[in-house]
Amino acid sequence: MDPTKREMTKIAREISKFTVRAMRQEGIGTAEFDFIHAVRHHPGITQAEIRSQLGLDKGACARQAARLEAKGFLTRRKNPLDGRSQCLYATPRAEELKTSKASIEAISYEWLLKGLSQKEQDQFCALLERLYIRSKQESRAGFPNLAERLREAQGK
Repeated sequence: MDPTKREMTKIAREISKFTVRAMRQEGIGTAEFDFIHAVRHHPGITQAEIRSQLGLDKGACARQAARLEAKGFLTRRKNPLDGRSQCLYATPRAEELKTSKASIEAISYEWLLKGLSQKEQDQFCALLERLYIRSKQESRAGFPNLAERLREAQGK
């Protein structure tokens, strides 16, 4: 039984709904934001590499890249290693989105925390940081403990 009732996930989902709503006002959707995020973190990435990272098919990736280029979020340059492909780069407009999404989320979480006393906020944030560090360590290790628990739960 899960004593957390998945409430961290539920809170994140609600914040995500608000963030998506606010991002739509800027003309960007979540799939487009994920695409831009991949390009921002890997300047010069090719569409083939993005397809691999995001699990997109070739046509969907090409359409999304073209849309984002038309909206002014991405630019393309010839790939110096392969004349048949192009490298994608984020524009200054795309860089502003990072701040925008992060600030929308920050505003949301700040509002949530205002319902707690300063002592409660400090305790909550300290515990949350411990949980984040634990989850990040598990992720970097390839999720061995979680994979084992999942196999056990599935009876394998």
